[in-house]
Amino acid sequence: MTSNQAKKRRRKRKWLDWIPLMPFLFFCLVIMILPLFFMLKGSFTGSEGQFTLEHYAKMGVSIYAISFRNSILLSGITAILGVIMGTIVGYFICQLRSKRAQELVTALCDVTSNFTGAPLAFAFIVVLGSNGVLTLALREYLNWKIYPAFSIYSFWGLALAYTYFQLPLMVLLIIPAIAGLKSEWREAARGLGASSGQYWRYVGLPVLTPAIGAGLLLLFANAFGAYATAYTLTEFRFPLITLQLGFLLTGEVFRDPGAGDAMGILTLLMMGMSIIIYQVISRRGRKWQQ
Repeated sequence: MTSNQAKKRRRKRKWLDWIPLMPFLFFCLVIMILPLFFMLKGSFTGSEGQFTLEHYAKMGVSIYAISFRNSILLSGITAILGVIMGTIVGYFICQLRSKRAQELVTALCDVTSNFTGAPLAFAFIVVLGSNGVLTLALREYLNWKIYPAFSIYSFWGLALAYTYFQLPLMVLLIIPAIAGLKSEWREAARGLGASSGQYWRYVGLPVLTPAIGAGLLLLFANAFGAYATAYTLTEFRFPLITLQLGFLLTGEVFRDPGAGDAMGILTLLMMGMSIIIYQVISRRGRKWQQ
């Protein structure tokens, strides 16, 4: 067989390798790429089909600006809480001597991180609503009335619900990085006279920093794009960007598809930047696991 024939055969084999992926690529085109194209086009198209920046100018309206602020604040706070608590929990999971116990707790975190949306909101209403099980129990047995000082339908109620699925997600993200801390590093640090605090300050935390930073960005994007949990708990009571986006695109009173498209593009840019930075940081962190 000549070299040209071998090259043609390799090219043909490469094309054949793509055939099993065609249904998936078609699905991505129809579900993701085309809607994104029409959303981008709609954000720059006026009521008469002309090019306009009017829809982006509307994002300066107070309700939309407040929604962006609330979403960024809620996502940032729950991401930080998730990172701190998730890292601590992930460390203690890695310290479990029983491999079966580690797998059990990790599986529980996997299930919990996917328990989101309306079911999670209803669960919190049943437990911590104004007539929830825990609310009534605290009132009856401890004479502690948590309402109206606390409400599951408020900002901090949302933060609690978001942290519920942020924490186990961070646990799943940080466990591989913690497992990548080699015992030889700790032994070398001890051999040089370093204390446990010095080991974490100069070795452990610097190695974990890329994974922690990547987890923070991913948790921020995860919370920023959440919709069903916030809608079920608050509806109109607390403005968030995802809720405003839903009202603009599908609502009957506040419907404004052009402004909704512009808001969707800005939201995608924020989430996209977070995920891109996450990929860059996580790639840096993976070098310590090799």
